[in-house]
Amino acid sequence: MKKYITLIPIYNDRESLTKLIENINSEVKSLNSEISVIIINDASSQQIIDKYQNTENINSIEIINMKENRGHARCIASGLKYIFEKKEFDYVIPMDGDGEDSPEEIKNFIQLAEQTEDKSIIGERVKRSESLIFKVCYQAHKILTFAFTNQSIKFGNYTCLSKSTVEKLLNEKATWNSFSGSLKKVEKDLLSIPSIRGTRYFGPSKMSFFNLLKHSLSIISVFRKTVLIRSALFIVFYILLIKSNASIITSLPLVLLLVMIYSISNLALRENMDEFDDCLKNIHDIDKIK
Repeated sequence: MKKYITLIPIYNDRESLTKLIENINSEVKSLNSEISVIIINDASSQQIIDKYQNTENINSIEIINMKENRGHARCIASGLKYIFEKKEFDYVIPMDGDGEDSPEEIKNFIQLAEQTEDKSIIGERVKRSESLIFKVCYQAHKILTFAFTNQSIKFGNYTCLSKSTVEKLLNEKATWNSFSGSLKKVEKDLLSIPSIRGTRYFGPSKMSFFNLLKHSLSIISVFRKTVLIRSALFIVFYILLIKSNASIITSLPLVLLLVMIYSISNLALRENMDEFDDCLKNIHDIDKIK
């Protein structure tokens, strides 16, 4: 029997977490696998522990309480390191704790994983539930990422990672800054299932335009060598194109490109392997719910 650990980063979202655990319990009841849940509490300012009444199909539930808030990507990175060093497992399934990653799809991950040997699986987004403006911005993010990195990244955190992939991610410093970018970098042979981005159980989405922009640039920063080469070629070509019509307006794309390069260079500074190696020192305590 294979062992699967669902990894859930959370910050001040107790109601959603409670409902998610109940839904996970319901969805995995027919599976012949051992399912555990590990929650990374990113130093929430509110109480997140609740009464989890329906957990009979879940083998164990732990809440790892962090001392300092480090952000979503670093929560996942810390969780992967904790699981790899402290737990026995075959696969890890990182997912958001607000309901936007549908628990109904967990069984799809597991069913595919049971048919393969040590392959990691991504949830490829085929539909999103956000507003039209956000969907347009998200499409722009995918186009921008592909144009500068030659990488098509149509997935987020919702994946099913084999133990060997987890080890690769822990040896890649970019994991400390961008989960999906790092996964695409270290693993070329990824399987996929269709995944529908749902709506939050409670409250509005926390993915603002600024957060989406930062997310996009963080992914791009993982492939910054390719970005710099393509940017240099674009600058040379564009200068030759506008040299007879140079103006403030025609120079605007060059300014925006330089701003982007500056931004991804700053974001790349977050790739700190020393911090990544020491991330478990940020654990305050562990609540064993089950």
